[in-house]
Amino acid sequence: MSRPGRLLRYVLARLALAPVMLWLLATLVFLLLRLAPGDPVDALLGTRASAAARAALRAQLGLDQSLLVQYGRFLLKLLQGDLGLTLTNQQPVTEVIGQTLPASLELGAVALLLAAVVGLAVGFSGMARAEGRVDLAARLYGIGTYALPSFWLAMVAQLVFAVWLRWLPVGGRFPPTLLPPVGTGFYLLDSLREGLLLGDWLPLQGTLRHLALPASTLAVLLSGIVANALRLNLRRAMASDYVEAARCRGLSERRLILRHALPNALLPVLTILGITVASLIGGALLIEVTFSWPGVAARLQEAIGQRDYPLVQGIVLVVAALVVAVTVTVDVLVALLDPRLEF
Repeated sequence: MSRPGRLLRYVLARLALAPVMLWLLATLVFLLLRLAPGDPVDALLGTRASAAARAALRAQLGLDQSLLVQYGRFLLKLLQGDLGLTLTNQQPVTEVIGQTLPASLELGAVALLLAAVVGLAVGFSGMARAEGRVDLAARLYGIGTYALPSFWLAMVAQLVFAVWLRWLPVGGRFPPTLLPPVGTGFYLLDSLREGLLLGDWLPLQGTLRHLALPASTLAVLLSGIVANALRLNLRRAMASDYVEAARCRGLSERRLILRHALPNALLPVLTILGITVASLIGGALLIEVTFSWPGVAARLQEAIGQRDYPLVQGIVLVVAALVVAVTVTVDVLVALLDPRLEF
């Protein structure tokens, strides 16, 4: 079979496995939520409510049914694209996710972009002089930022830049004195559009000021992974046979790095960036809580505390679908760019 045919079969296989992975995850989340200690009725009514009120609410929420019946209803609604209603205020789960997910996506996208730029710059700078001071500093940066606790770095950033220097706001997503931009829910895009159409650039300035601190903090935590990956793979590529052959042909070191070593070293970095999307979930939770960022991770924490089963299930499934989509896309891109891979 030709390579395009094998690639198509590989892509179709990955796409076919994605629903199975999501179903297994949905089942696991469904069971763990109901086996965990705590009762959503207690979270809604308190422990002093009467037995009749508790029974009525349990029947209203469908929690009086057997676990198998609840699971069947959950899967049936899921196949119809219905994530259900929240237990706390009977709001559609898709509506809650639609209100909070753009904030998390915006924060994660900007943080990933900054992490890629900083990580590539730090990792590439180590090649200027192997085992020199710059290389040692790049190595220490990669190890140090990877080991930093996210909540500690977030509080230090708030203390320095928001409290001492007063350069940036301590938290929130938008200045409370301004009306948020209306549109897609992505404040960067919406405020930029308002600036271009109406000439009002204050919303964009407020958005950037509130986004700068949490995005930079999250980017620092992720950039060390990119820096170490690029440094190691670039060092390995420079010691490979094809680079040695190119060096024997009289090519300059600059051209060896940029034309031969760097493209091959970036392929594993692309894979790592795709995997890093999954790690954004855990890191973004602490970042969003610390900076009072109204994203989906902070809303997930509230839903877990309230034992809001449908909201927790919906958020986990939507985030998992995004992670699966990103990883499949990255795998396909790597397969397209690297002809050495076999499927």
